[in-house]
Amino acid sequence: MRLMIFIIFLFLPFSVHAACEGRDLRPDLTPEVLAELNKALDSLLFPEGNHWLATKDDTYLHLIGTLHTNDPRMGAVVQRLTPVLTQADAFYFEVTQKDMTAFEHDLANDLSPVLITSGPTLIDLMPAEDWAALSVSLAERGIPGWMAAKMRPWFLSIMLGIPPCMAQDPNANHGMDARLTEMAEKHGIPQHSLERVEDLMALFDSHPLEQQVQSLVRLAGALEASEDHLATMANAYLEERHGEIIQLARVQGQEESGLSPEVFNEEWSGFEQQLLVERNNSWMQQILTIRDQTAVIAVGAGHLSDTHGLLNQLQLAGYTLTRAPF
Repeated sequence: MRLMIFIIFLFLPFSVHAACEGRDLRPDLTPEVLAELNKALDSLLFPEGNHWLATKDDTYLHLIGTLHTNDPRMGAVVQRLTPVLTQADAFYFEVTQKDMTAFEHDLANDLSPVLITSGPTLIDLMPAEDWAALSVSLAERGIPGWMAAKMRPWFLSIMLGIPPCMAQDPNANHGMDARLTEMAEKHGIPQHSLERVEDLMALFDSHPLEQQVQSLVRLAGALEASEDHLATMANAYLEERHGEIIQLARVQGQEESGLSPEVFNEEWSGFEQQLLVERNNSWMQQILTIRDQTAVIAVGAGHLSDTHGLLNQLQLAGYTLTRAPF
């Protein structure tokens, strides 16, 4: 998410905007939606808990589910975690602040990784009606049509998940990851990346452009986030209900997309495969090399639950899991 905000600010100077002030959507869920959500959660492995301790022999892993966006309530959480996490030998993030800063420096000089550098633009590849609707949504997020037309579809899909108010908030990136980075830096604890930004972008760009465009058109309505979506996500996160965040997004996305269940599930499964499953599997290869030390694994909370989640994979690898205070 930080990368997306960075690119917006790279092009367009914004005045400081008021913080997002959405409302939690969960009290307004219909009985039908609530029943579907609860059914999905009942079959989910490890749907709750933002702090788990995984132990095996002399290896102790503190898994911290993070939220990449800022919320003032995180300050109290960090205070509670500090005495425990500062005893760690190392912190592992999706991508460290240092590595992200280096990548952003390179990207500022060469935007080609997120651009369509040859051939037709999105204006040519999308139906006019779909392009018109997408242009309006992206303009609200600070990306004018002439720029959006040349951007890769996977990038625009992620951009839709940023509410317009957040794109104009200079503190938007001060989420749990950033706060834990500050903790590690203050106490001189080494930090490591679980992936490279270049590899992540290559993963998103692994499908043909035409297929990316089709997915963008189909899922645009489901991916577009509002202040209310952000408030709902933040509240559920601080309640440590990370499984609910993803399942609610899926249930509501089906309704907002206007697609048949079959088509939506196909698109959602592909989105989940790239964003969660493949990345989790890649991270586990590195996590399982950590031996005889105490380490903090701080990744998006959505990577913890389900069969492909880090918690289940660690349990299958012989680790004992204990939910810890958050």
